[in-house]
Amino acid sequence: MVSNERRPGVEIVTSGSFEILTPVSELQDQLLRIEKAGRICYQSEKGPITQESAARFIRMLLRRGHESVIEHSCLTVLFQNCSRGFTHELVRHRLVAYSQESTRYVDYWARLKAILPSHRNADEPILLDNGERMTAAEMVSTIERYYRGLRNAGWVSEDARQILPTATKADIVATTNFREWRHIFEMRTQKAAHWEIRGVMVKLLEELQQIIPPIFEDFVLAGVDVNGLKYYERRPIKS
Repeated sequence: MVSNERRPGVEIVTSGSFEILTPVSELQDQLLRIEKAGRICYQSEKGPITQESAARFIRMLLRRGHESVIEHSCLTVLFQNCSRGFTHELVRHRLVAYSQESTRYVDYWARLKAILPSHRNADEPILLDNGERMTAAEMVSTIERYYRGLRNAGWVSEDARQILPTATKADIVATTNFREWRHIFEMRTQKAAHWEIRGVMVKLLEELQQIIPPIFEDFVLAGVDVNGLKYYERRPIKS
């Protein structure tokens, strides 16, 4: 992260973060609910449902492609210090409830955070078509000054936001069921996914694999790209 003394009014961020808002105990209890619901389909309930029996049952469901049963679930995650580009991609997943930081009502007069790629040097001078050289960090700082200029001129936040870049920080809360999270991870942790959303989603996936392993254990590390970022792929669950 770049010193604010070198970037007046702008904080450069190179990676986002997340917080799982659903309590761990609640997530684990939902595995029992999934087995209960699934056994209604098969009329196969045979005694107590435990974490161990639920794990076996869920693996069976995923092997058979009977993923509708795992929709009896809910996971809420807060994503922080991510760019508007990140949130634009995330909200394309339709079966999710979202609450997002609003550039209409949040005033970036005092502080603008910008997300730039960690695999790029934000202090590298870039030659412009007019012969000048500017770094990426200086470009963001210039935009921030333009924003403050508009606000000082009486433009309200929802008008001044029109010049804010895709790099502008935006926090967002997402809530959906386990099946949709599986779809999100399949799309956003693969090698072809954008570096920013992949970096955050890989870390979230890895944490969830520790908390509720039977839901996500068929996602396996497939490699590391040229920028040192991991990517995952789904592999069939063995019987």
